[in-house]
Amino acid sequence: MPPTFADLLDRARALTGGGRRAILGIAGSPGAGKSTLAGQLVRALNGTGEPWAAQVPMDGFHLADAELDRLGRRDRKGAPDTFDAAGYAALLRRLRAEYGAAEPVYAPGFERVLEQPLAGAVPVPPAVRLVVTEGNYLLLADGPWARVRAELDEVWFCELDEAERVRRLVARHEEFGKGHDEAVAWVLGPDRRNAELVAATRDRADLIVPDTALPPAR
Repeated sequence: MPPTFADLLDRARALTGGGRRAILGIAGSPGAGKSTLAGQLVRALNGTGEPWAAQVPMDGFHLADAELDRLGRRDRKGAPDTFDAAGYAALLRRLRAEYGAAEPVYAPGFERVLEQPLAGAVPVPPAVRLVVTEGNYLLLADGPWARVRAELDEVWFCELDEAERVRRLVARHEEFGKGHDEAVAWVLGPDRRNAELVAATRDRADLIVPDTALPPAR
C-alpha cells in the first residue's frame, strides 16, 4: 500500500533518534513536488511548538548566472554541472557536525524571481534535529554528487504523472516571468533532459512517494 502523508511524518520522526541531527533528502524531477512536500513536512512536524525541523534547498547551490556565462553553461542552467555540488555536500556535513552548537548554520536560498542563489538566506538553529533538503540530483552517483548521498540518512523520491509534472512546471516558469512559448520550450528542452537524468536515479531511493501522498499543489 502506498504511504500516506501521516506515514511520511512518522517515518521522518523516526530518523531523529540517537541524539544526533538527521538529514532527510527529497529527490525528484523538476516540478514533481519536492519543495511542496518538504515544506509541508517541516510545517507539520514543527506544529505550533519550538521548531525542531528545518528545510534547506539544494537550489541555493546554483552557480550564479555570471559564472554560468563564463563557463558557457547558461543555456543548460539546472543541469548537474551548473551547481556547486561539492559545496552542497560540505554544507550537509557541517549541518550534521554542528548540531547543538552555539550559533545557527546559515544555508543559501534561491530567489525564483531573480533566478539567483542568495547567500545566508536560510538559518538552521542549533536545536534543529531534522533537516529536510530537496533537490533534483540527490541520488546522482557521478562526481561530487556521490558525496551528497553519503550525507543523507534517507532519500525519498517524488513521483508524479508526467503530463501533470510538465503542466505544473510550465505554470511555474510562467509565474516567475517567462512567456508561455518560452516556458514550454524550456520545459521540453533543458528541463526534460534533466528530468530524464533524475528519473534514472529512482531505484536508488529509500522510498517512492506517489502523488497520492503529496499535499495538494498550491
